[in-house]
Amino acid sequence: MKAAPAREVEPASLRGPLSIAISTFFVWGLAYGLLDVLNKHFQETLSVGKAQSTWLQMAYFGAYLLVSLPAGQLLQRTSYRFCILAGLGLAAAGAFLFVPSAEAFSFPLFVGSTFVLAAGLCVLETAADTYVNVLGPPDGAERRLNLAQSFNGLGVFLGPLIGGAVFFGGDHSVTGHLALRGVEITYAVIGVAVLIFAAGVSRARLPEIAAPVHEGVDAANASLARRHFVLGVITQALYIGAQVGCGAFFINAATESWRGMSSQQAAFLLSLALFGYLVGRFVSTALLTRFKPRAILLVYGLANVVLTLLVAANLGKASAVALVAVFFFMSTMFPTLFGLGVKDLGAATKRGSSVMVMAIGGGVLLPYPMGLIAEAYGSPAAFVLPAICFAAVALYGWKGAEVRP
Repeated sequence: MKAAPAREVEPASLRGPLSIAISTFFVWGLAYGLLDVLNKHFQETLSVGKAQSTWLQMAYFGAYLLVSLPAGQLLQRTSYRFCILAGLGLAAAGAFLFVPSAEAFSFPLFVGSTFVLAAGLCVLETAADTYVNVLGPPDGAERRLNLAQSFNGLGVFLGPLIGGAVFFGGDHSVTGHLALRGVEITYAVIGVAVLIFAAGVSRARLPEIAAPVHEGVDAANASLARRHFVLGVITQALYIGAQVGCGAFFINAATESWRGMSSQQAAFLLSLALFGYLVGRFVSTALLTRFKPRAILLVYGLANVVLTLLVAANLGKASAVALVAVFFFMSTMFPTLFGLGVKDLGAATKRGSSVMVMAIGGGVLLPYPMGLIAEAYGSPAAFVLPAICFAAVALYGWKGAEVRP
């Protein structure tokens, strides 16, 4: 299938398509918000270890690693509408697979279901991130992506609230597949909701928008040759690794740092941290009207280096509070890195965006080694690894994001 020719669209007519594209960000935000609660829930119900439980994160972000480039090729050959609908359909299928996985009481099946769900979200995100990036003036791309990611943050915030109430709120004496009934019902509802949303999107008007072409940019090689893009992809991968590691071991670190805190209380604390993440997105969107994206990235990166080292020091409640604060400063990193990385790629924007989405596969880098450190030295100690990644983010904001001919 070939994409319809891209055409110029008046700015006022972009509001509807932009609203629809932004609303898709909530879908993968909710899926990701539930993931970290599932990690701890499966440790308790399926008796898997800390390191083994991170296979959920590895499946989720491994899908991004494997599917992003094919998703980018699909986007180039078809259209934004087609890819958004394909992503929603595949994500719904993955959500429905959680039902037989729960009935079978099988952790490997949950890992496989997570991979299918994430593959759909990867196709969806490849299209939506790129679409939001081009739906308006180029100099406002980082601001639009931060606004869109704010709705992603809303889904991420609601995930632990739902998971904490449903997954940890039942009868703890129940065993077998009945202990996973909450998981089964939650994902079945998500699957139905995604299909209903997809039906609405199928009737919406989503025009194709041509990416701006810049003189002197080789469309065939720009996405691989330009220094700021290559460093942006590497930094994005490291940042996602840090984000995923912080989320995966949040509940473990909170319960080990804050004496007497239960898993359910820690899940609600995670939701509070993700509320800070959501607020941070809106705050960053406002700050981007006054400060350069690179400056914000530098300051936020350095702040998180300090905060994650405080977590690693295991200072009791102070470490738990620092862990909550980490999420506020993570808020702007993904969209700002994305916007800075694909800046001035011209006709190579779609291809470059798919590679940047592939960098989300960096989520596989930290969870397992953090799990090994957590098993050997305690969960707080594992946060030394995210500190290193946040240092790389700060360095990219300082020097790496500079666009060179």
